[in-house]
Amino acid sequence: QVQLAESGGGLVQTGGSLRLSCATSGISFRVYTMAWHRQAPGKERELVARIGNGGSTTYGDSVKGRFIISRDNAKSTVYLQMNDLKPEDTAVYYCNIPAFGAWGQGTQVTVSS
Repeated sequence: QVQLAESGGGLVQTGGSLRLSCATSGISFRVYTMAWHRQAPGKERELVARIGNGGSTTYGDSVKGRFIISRDNAKSTVYLQMNDLKPEDTAVYYCNIPAFGAWGQGTQVTVSS
């Protein structure tokens, strides 16, 4: 059974930083591409970042240069380091395994102006 558990969200001021974590179980983590998405109220869910099993990364245009996705295969965990946060980054952030269509429960990130 595939399980994903996000953590690390919270309330931060504009310009601040947060680090999200997504611990997984039930899969051979190192084999799979992992991704972070987010959904703000009234908006569609959007891709934030993706990391391949070889470490290649892709970022959404709105977060390029500010967010960094990484993975620790020994811990079966993917991370999202978010820097220079802006109010428009406020959303629920979800961890995702594209190959399974599996999603975590999400973690709220709120950036105050």
